[in-house]
Amino acid sequence: MDATVVRTGTEGKTWGGGNQPLKSSYGKMMMWFFILSDALTFSGFLAAYGFSRFKFIDSWPIADEVFNHFPFLHGVDAPMYYVALMTFILIFSSVTMVLAVDAGHHMKKGKVTIYMFLTIIGGLIFVGSQAWEWKNFISGEYGAVTTEGGNILQFVDGEGHRVKLSEIAVPIQGDRIEHERNNGVWFDAGRDLPTYSLEEVKAGFIQNEDVLIRTQTLTEDGEKTVLSREESLMKLNNEAIGTVEGANLVQNEYGVPLFADFFFFITGFHGFHVLSGVIINIIIFFNVVIGTYERRGNYEMVEKVGLYWHFVDLVWVFVFTFFYLV
Repeated sequence: MDATVVRTGTEGKTWGGGNQPLKSSYGKMMMWFFILSDALTFSGFLAAYGFSRFKFIDSWPIADEVFNHFPFLHGVDAPMYYVALMTFILIFSSVTMVLAVDAGHHMKKGKVTIYMFLTIIGGLIFVGSQAWEWKNFISGEYGAVTTEGGNILQFVDGEGHRVKLSEIAVPIQGDRIEHERNNGVWFDAGRDLPTYSLEEVKAGFIQNEDVLIRTQTLTEDGEKTVLSREESLMKLNNEAIGTVEGANLVQNEYGVPLFADFFFFITGFHGFHVLSGVIINIIIFFNVVIGTYERRGNYEMVEKVGLYWHFVDLVWVFVFTFFYLV
């Protein structure tokens, strides 16, 4: 039986296994394979996030309340503004990368240098902004009370505005015992004591009659359920077991612990990709400056790292949409 051959190009030559089977170099093909595998990884993470959120759909934290900080605007409620700014900066860095690749096709070293530099600056700003978001998420802002079932009780005033633990807690004289293995849970051993004890919060809550408790359960309007004064007192006295400030992998003041787990894992994994991309871009940038690709006669390395950078930007669009907006 005669073998079937595939002929490519206008000259009818049979491809003999060279380094450009699809008119693309080996390096670019391998970059596409990596991007495909990484896309499947991120898809799995986001799918797991979606299933977990659906399981706790009636008590999932409201993103507008969690991510409402903006640098140098202390006390100003700016829901999602800074996250939107971070997204814009990252997308803009993708535009500068496109311009760098185009300049490389035209062998314009000066423009490649400028656009690569702007791309690196955009990436560094994004990574720094993400670190700032992590800091605020970990430290928290208002604090809350946790119950035996792992639920979160937050405090609000008569108008529904959040109230900080520091605004209601009443200092109680006496020594506080540090959490150790012999008097608590093993994974809490050695942790610092919370700023305010449950007894101090209870005492302050009794004195502030206009303060109410808000549970993590959502109403039909998508807002958290606010209890009456009598229900609040009963909830605090019968179910509360401790205070919590900020978020970690065990509990968080915003609500369901899985929210914090996915936040740290998904945004951290993406942030690692961005940081890796910045480091690679810096290496390519210095190669451009010293004329490495000018001597080679092509800027294909800039194009290959550009593919990776565009992928990182595209993944963030999905993370931003599913984690912050939906």
